[in-house]
Amino acid sequence: MPGSAPTSLRTIADRVEARLDELLSAERDRWAAFDPDLAQPVDEIRRLVLSGGKRLRPAFCHWGYVGAGGGTDDQISVDAGAAFELMHAFALFHDDVMDDASTRRGQPTTHAVAASEHAASGWAGESRRFGEGVAILVGDLAFVYADRLLEGASPEAMAIWNELRIELNIGQYLDIVGSVRSVRDVETAERICRYKSGKYTIERPLHLGAVLAEPGTGDNLLPALSAYGLPLGDAFQMRDDVMGAFGDAELTGKPVGGDLREGKPTPLLARAVRSSTPEQRAVLDLVGQPDLDDDTVARIQQTIVDTGALDELEKHIAGLTVEAVEAINAAPIAEVAKTELIALADYVCWRTVG
Repeated sequence: MPGSAPTSLRTIADRVEARLDELLSAERDRWAAFDPDLAQPVDEIRRLVLSGGKRLRPAFCHWGYVGAGGGTDDQISVDAGAAFELMHAFALFHDDVMDDASTRRGQPTTHAVAASEHAASGWAGESRRFGEGVAILVGDLAFVYADRLLEGASPEAMAIWNELRIELNIGQYLDIVGSVRSVRDVETAERICRYKSGKYTIERPLHLGAVLAEPGTGDNLLPALSAYGLPLGDAFQMRDDVMGAFGDAELTGKPVGGDLREGKPTPLLARAVRSSTPEQRAVLDLVGQPDLDDDTVARIQQTIVDTGALDELEKHIAGLTVEAVEAINAAPIAEVAKTELIALADYVCWRTVG
């Protein structure tokens, strides 16, 4: 059925999760033996990376690797997939601080846990700042562990990895600036969408997998993978934005309407503003107020629907998906990888789980 996860996704996830558990268990034991307090930062990484998640980045990396001629069971693909999950964790730890998010995947965020511990213990200083400091350092530690898993990779692979890390940080900067400036134009919102998440979720994992399998493949294969990865990455983030505005908290693990309270500069909101009447615009201007009550969130949601923006974006997501599938069908990659990437495109664009 549309939006169903391919069965291979679970297989890849199991192998990556075992590698993450192996690495983080060893690190926890190493640092806890030095000082018991040092178990906590590693435990926080474990709590996030082993609490679920779609494992899309490892899957795209794996099929880029197999598509370029790599073996389906090669350890280097597993290590790269685990590196992507740790890099994603780094981004989530920091993102939760920037958004002042209280939950992630249905659990308290790291900065919220640390702030609560600080307050309950009566420690010196401000609980909020302590919590944020802990979360930033935990995220930085995940960043370093991600790099460790790619030690020994080729210069070509590391060039892609480094570019990915730059793009991820640039995209996050665009996102926070767009939020405070209340950016509502479609072109800018789609640029943020691409650099904040789309490229590092799909295009760059495909690229890294391909060059890990076949160094020197860049000129021939990477453009073909980009022709699939860029539109699909945009569609992925746009689906995420729809769920951020309308999603079921039980499925997404995040509060309903969270993106509306945070004022995220999404393509969905930009389309709503572009098509709004003056009366509708007055409602949409409420977006970005953190104290919005549920009734006001519901009014904003209905206004977005009434402008036609949701229908317009759904059609755009569908068009991007078709573009991606056509591109991968024409790509010079192994057939098994082609089949799996088509299945992943369907899942990415029509999923209902965050």
